[in-house]
Amino acid sequence: MRGVTPVQVSSVEATSAELLSLLRQVRGPDRARDPGLEVAATQAAELALRHDAGVVAVVEHPNADPAVLVAGLVAVKRALTPAAAEELCFHLADAGGPGLKEMTTATTAAGYPVVIVERVPVDGVGAQLQIVVPDPAHPRIAVFTLHSPSGRGWLELAGITGRFVNGVQFTSSARGGGTPSAAARPARGRPGRSASH
Repeated sequence: MRGVTPVQVSSVEATSAELLSLLRQVRGPDRARDPGLEVAATQAAELALRHDAGVVAVVEHPNADPAVLVAGLVAVKRALTPAAAEELCFHLADAGGPGLKEMTTATTAAGYPVVIVERVPVDGVGAQLQIVVPDPAHPRIAVFTLHSPSGRGWLELAGITGRFVNGVQFTSSARGGGTPSAAARPARGRPGRSASH
């Protein structure tokens, strides 16, 4: 998909290095003044490997600084219906927490319910978007996390990510695992995932 460039998920070091290289390439001449890129690449790689994420990618737009997208599949106790997804949105809104900016629900092109949580850190630097897409047929949810170290061009980056998530298609496999897995087609054909984009 245009604006989303996946990286290979292998080791923390290799994934972090590939992410950082791509982030610096996209960032251009300002990259030397942005220590947040290295931190973002390392944190995303650690998160991806710790939770067996199936997708790690850089999201870019000409009017934005690059952001990192990590996506995985999480097993849950029971399948979530659209009503349960809306209930989840209310629960998250009540739980709140620092930096919670906006919460909403939506539906993908395939009819899956979506819960969207946008956060802006308390220090006002950067932005984060978390998108949860429940599989109504199986006890699992696809979780997408977009992080922009600078927050510049946030609306453009969030829009690209929304279009990416809109194309999610769960397979009929009942697998969900106990940790996140892929919620979209993995980079470079990583096998054995139970949802595809």
